[in-house]
Parts: sequence; structure tokens; C-alpha cells
Amino acid sequence: MTEPLPDSRQMGSPDARAIDRLLGLMEQLRAPGGCPWDREQTPATLKPQMLEECYEVLEAIDSGSPIHLTEELGDLLLHVVFQAQIAREAGDFTFADVATGIADKLVRRHPHVFGEEKVADATATIALWDELKKAEKPERESVLDGVPRTLPALMRAEALQKKARKVGFDWPDVRGALDKVTEEINEVRAEIEPHLPQASSPALAEEIGDLLFSIVNLSRHLHLAPEDLLTAANDKFARRFRAVEERIKAQGKEMKACKLEELDAAWNEVKAAETASKRKE
Repeated sequence: MTEPLPDSRQMGSPDARAIDRLLGLMEQLRAPGGCPWDREQTPATLKPQMLEECYEVLEAIDSGSPIHLTEELGDLLLHVVFQAQIAREAGDFTFADVATGIADKLVRRHPHVFGEEKVADATATIALWDELKKAEKPERESVLDGVPRTLPALMRAEALQKKARKVGFDWPDVRGALDKVTEEINEVRAEIEPHLPQASSPALAEEIGDLLFSIVNLSRHLHLAPEDLLTAANDKFARRFRAVEERIKAQGKEMKACKLEELDAAWNEVKAAETASKRKE
């Protein structure tokens, strides 16, 4: 059994001094005579910036740059400290409450490290975590409770499906997921055909939503993250589109003045060049 480090061992450490300094600066920014903008903020007004900082942390991770990641993690930490300072002023909680709460949770959720519980592997660890989490949150009636509605849609679809899988509501293998995608495509086609050329309708919107959900399901069965797949597809489209722009510009033309056939031909040239380049690697 591993004993959690007592708080006293951390007193006076560089980490503790850095946190104390950050907390003090935030308190000063919010105090009378501090920064007018900081003093005006509320938990709600900070939400957009906090979400943006989360995405910037992810981008920094992808960049592989420790310097970039250090900076972005600092920006995200600032928002945690900011929210805690506002709550402290309202008498709701403090940064110490936040840090103590998560530390206690880590100890509580890891009895195999800080207690006598035994686990065989990472899979068993996750199962134990879920069991402890369920016991701590008896107010959750549905297995889907706990999946934030504010997640990006692809991520939320994947999270909902993973939750449902835990109680056996899932295809046994990828074939079922693939068949479901085909079924949803046929339903979209059936809804579009009678309404061409004006195909928009609430029923069609629903069917396309079902198709997207089924594609997330297929990706999950293949152990692929749909959010990452769409990000990669977005990057590929943007890269090729910019290359098409460059080709058209080199011809002394503007894209909006070109026919679709010209643009499509340029796209295919860019795609072929990219494919050939990959084969040489």
C-alpha cells in the first residue's frame, strides 16, 4: 500500500510557492483598484474563454512542443484559479477546497494504490473506478447520466455509446455497426428522393443525424476516435483546398470565376500529387 504524501511534505516547495504566488496575483487583480476587466467577470462570462483554453491545450499537445504546452496549461490553470477566486469572494468555496476535493477523490478512487484492493490490469482498474463512481453518485438514475450535454456532438455521441455498451446495449462486433451505417444511408436516400430538388425537411435532418450517430458507432467499434478522424479530414480538406487556390491563382484566375469542372480538375491534380508524394515516403 502506498501512503498519500502528507501536506506538510509539500510546504515550502517550489510548486507550493508558485501556486501561492498565482493565487495572490489573482486576488489582487480582483481586488478594489485591480484590473477593471477581471473585476467584471463572472463564472458565466468566463465560460467561452475557458473552453477555448481547453482546445488550445489539446493543440499544444499535438504540437509536441513542451514550451507551447507549458504556456497553454498555465492559461488553463489561470481559469481554474479565476473561478475559485470568484467563488471565494462569494463565500462558496476556495481553491484549497478544489485541490483538496480532487486529491481526496484520487485517493478514494485508487484503493488499489492507497488501500488494500487488488486489480489485475488497466481494464480492471477502469471497472473498479466505475463501480466506486457509481456508489458515490446514487442520484444518477440512468447509465447515461454524467455525460455533459455541452460536449462537442461527436464526442458526446461516442461517450453515450460507451456508456450504453457497459450495460450490453451495443453491437457484438463491427459488422453490426457497419450494417447500421448502410441502413441509415438508405433511409437518408429514401427521404431525399421524393423531395428533390428541394430536399430539406425535418425528417431528413433527423435521418442525417442518425447517420452521423451510426458513423460514430462504426468508428468506436474500430477503436478510432471520431473527433480525431473528422479533425484529420478537416485538415486534409483545408490543405488541399489551399493548394487548389494556389493553382488557380497561378493561372491568373479567381476561383469564383471558374467553372466547377475546372475546380474539380485542380482538386484531382492536388489529390494525385499528394498521393504520389506519400508513396515516395
